[in-house]
Amino acid sequence: MFKNFLRNWSPKVETPAEYRQAGALPYALIDGRLSVLLITSRRNGRWIFPKGAIEPNMSPSESAAMEALEEAGVVGKIEDTPIGSYRTGSDIDGSALVDVEIYPMLVETQLDTWKEQDQRLRHWAVMSEAQRLLVDPALRRIAKSLVRRLG
Repeated sequence: MFKNFLRNWSPKVETPAEYRQAGALPYALIDGRLSVLLITSRRNGRWIFPKGAIEPNMSPSESAAMEALEEAGVVGKIEDTPIGSYRTGSDIDGSALVDVEIYPMLVETQLDTWKEQDQRLRHWAVMSEAQRLLVDPALRRIAKSLVRRLG
């Protein structure tokens, strides 16, 4: 009976739409080195990747690209397949949890002015620095997976 249970069990849980978000992992090659763009969260000032609600009329990757534009002021080529996901708090006190899928985005343009420039900092970091700045181990894991994907 237990073997039958395990055969049909899946660790993947379907998350309701209201508890899902999409984020971008903006990256570029700067002087031949892979760099990622980090932004500060509005809630606690920690370094994160741009993320937000999935818009009803957009795919998750399109929503992620829009968040990158609004929160980090960058535009680029976003992939349709997520590179990873993580769970984080969404309320002011972090009590409501949301699942965030992260989509890699090769940055083509960085704007001098953007929607949330007065609410956040942005910073390009090589991977070793990004690993130090990202407090969330899940974000560090996702950043490392970009290194593996790009070879």
